[in-house]
Amino acid sequence: MSDAPTTRPTRFRTGGLSPRKPTHFTYVPDAEARANLARTLDLLGIKSLTFTGSIAPSGRDEMTLTGTLTASVDQACVVTLAPVPARISEEVRRRYVAGLPTPEGDEVEMPEDDTTEPMPEVIDLDEVVTEAMALALPLYPRAPGATLGQVVHAEPGTAPLTDADLKPFAGLAGLAEKLADKGPKDG
Repeated sequence: MSDAPTTRPTRFRTGGLSPRKPTHFTYVPDAEARANLARTLDLLGIKSLTFTGSIAPSGRDEMTLTGTLTASVDQACVVTLAPVPARISEEVRRRYVAGLPTPEGDEVEMPEDDTTEPMPEVIDLDEVVTEAMALALPLYPRAPGATLGQVVHAEPGTAPLTDADLKPFAGLAGLAEKLADKGPKDG
């Protein structure tokens, strides 16, 4: 028998967690929950997902969630929309602090420790997994051999813009060379 028991809940009331020992969890969402998460993250599918770890007291008014998120997902290629498989293996850490002030104002400076959050009433593993997956997914998945190529758009009867047209100062270099070749005229 394992020394880290598996628990079924995905939501933990922070007031109900042990103040002395860690609460271990293993979260393996069913097919419906994976499909919902795939829609939320704009994925083609999630083949497997496991999040294991613990929520442990770490001071009088703090809890620390640590865990390992592993998943096998399919994303759409940014060029062809073909499925691109991705494997995620991510260490997740959240530090929940009671009484942490919520930043206010239009501009807020990010703290150095971005794992620290105000202590919630409930720690929801679905929310933690959604955030961790969103941060771990490749931003621009590309299928093997997929190339962007060149796209030319112009109205009928109009010459399309070229790269040189999009770099207006490139013509100035050619003009400078022509002027230098002429040189000063002897008088």
